[in-house]
Amino acid sequence: MTDRELEQKLADAIARTAPDDLEDILSRCGGQNGSVMEMKELKTNSNIIDVEVTEVKSKKRLRPWLAAACAALVLLGAGGGGLIYHQSYAVASVVSLDVNPSIELKVNRNERVISCTALNEEAAAVLFDMDGGADLKGTKLDVAVNAIVGALVREGYLDSISSAILISVEDSDQARAQRLQAELVASVDGVLKTQAPGTSVLSQVLDANSPATEYMTFNSGLSAGKASLVHKVMKMNGTLALNSTTAFDQLAALSVEELNDLLEAGEKRIPIGKPAAAMAVETYAGTAALNSTTTDVDPELEEGIYEVELHTAFGDFDYIVDAFTGQVISGQKDILNTSTTTPVAPDPAPTTPEPVPQAPAAPSQSQDIGQDAAKKAALDNAGLSESDVTNWKIERDWDDGRLEYEIEFWCGTTEYDCTVDGHTGSVIKSEIDHHGGAGINTAAPTDVGQEAAKQAALDHAGLTADQVTGWDIERDWDDGRLEYELEFWCGDTEYEYTIDGHSCAVLEHEWDHHSEHHSGRHH
Repeated sequence: MTDRELEQKLADAIARTAPDDLEDILSRCGGQNGSVMEMKELKTNSNIIDVEVTEVKSKKRLRPWLAAACAALVLLGAGGGGLIYHQSYAVASVVSLDVNPSIELKVNRNERVISCTALNEEAAAVLFDMDGGADLKGTKLDVAVNAIVGALVREGYLDSISSAILISVEDSDQARAQRLQAELVASVDGVLKTQAPGTSVLSQVLDANSPATEYMTFNSGLSAGKASLVHKVMKMNGTLALNSTTAFDQLAALSVEELNDLLEAGEKRIPIGKPAAAMAVETYAGTAALNSTTTDVDPELEEGIYEVELHTAFGDFDYIVDAFTGQVISGQKDILNTSTTTPVAPDPAPTTPEPVPQAPAAPSQSQDIGQDAAKKAALDNAGLSESDVTNWKIERDWDDGRLEYEIEFWCGTTEYDCTVDGHTGSVIKSEIDHHGGAGINTAAPTDVGQEAAKQAALDHAGLTADQVTGWDIERDWDDGRLEYELEFWCGDTEYEYTIDGHSCAVLEHEWDHHSEHHSGRHH
């Protein structure tokens, strides 16, 4: 009979003769009958806990089942390594949950929680209603994890449409670790489908000898799972070779969502972080001193930006912040001192806001140019006057934090669709559709040719042929109208044009600016 088989038989014997409660058994083996049971830990390792038991003569005989239990415990202590104690209290797996809060769960072989630890201040707030995690001790692992995920949702950590949670399992038994990983991912995903459907569930199985653990000494409030994710980003962006603890600390301060964005985008720079983006907006908007304002920050690091929504007593305002420089790219500046808001007296002493001119000569990017200015920009782009136009349709909307006017109108049988930037008055996009038999598509059979179409695009963009590279030109028909689809580059700016093949009119245009500091759309 092997040692393992012997241990199992002894454990079964105890289960049949006494409750599975070591502390209760030992207490009753003690003072009630005038006995003293002295327990002394001799040595401990990952597999064995040896216990020496010394019995002082009892004035009364032990009850038979207690005597049998104590005898079995002595045998286990001498030859089996304290199997029952080991199964109940020894750590078999470590599971960490990371969003920005980082929470660590240690569980035994029966997948019951031994301890639940908040690794940072945010996590402590999440576990506050669970007595700091103590309420989860003894619960099944999946129950504890689902309770924590529910608390993360209630605290607003999974509100973003691109939120992410990382589940990491560390276990010397890799087969068990992979099973736990799959079960926890399925369980958490089921909870999030109803409570936070936009959240991505990331997971990993960790090796106890992972090189990421060497960095954890620099940040004690970090889980092994997040340290591993930071290590992957450092390896990707090249800071790993420098063994830079500064880079590690900067990346460790980011949320799982931001770290995952960096990996997916292959971005080698380190962003400023969501708290810094929120502060940049509040400073720009002039609300940093007001306790009543709140912010929602959504990282879009593949585009190099943070989208920030500022909630104030005057309403909600949208902003875009450069993720790497902290510069506010768009949004309303100094909202307390503009004519579009009703200022309130800031604490502690009221002040009178200085008047702002109602019609500035050159509106800044953060101001709304208004409907009339947007209409004029669309008419100028079409080469028409307001008397030429009928059937106006104008909508004011926001797109990725940018104010836009969507404008439609007709001139005869021709329909015009135009998108105008509500801050700058620039035309973002324009389209022309000719309806009826008298349109350009039937009355002008002559093809202007590729070179004329190229020149029309260059003229509109304000460029010359020697400034442009990467031409891509396609000749096509759309609803009976000949069109040229053109793409080209000038430096790090990509241009796309649709040119009427009969008249050289610019039917549609847009451009994307790809720079070292910002990857986004500019028009």
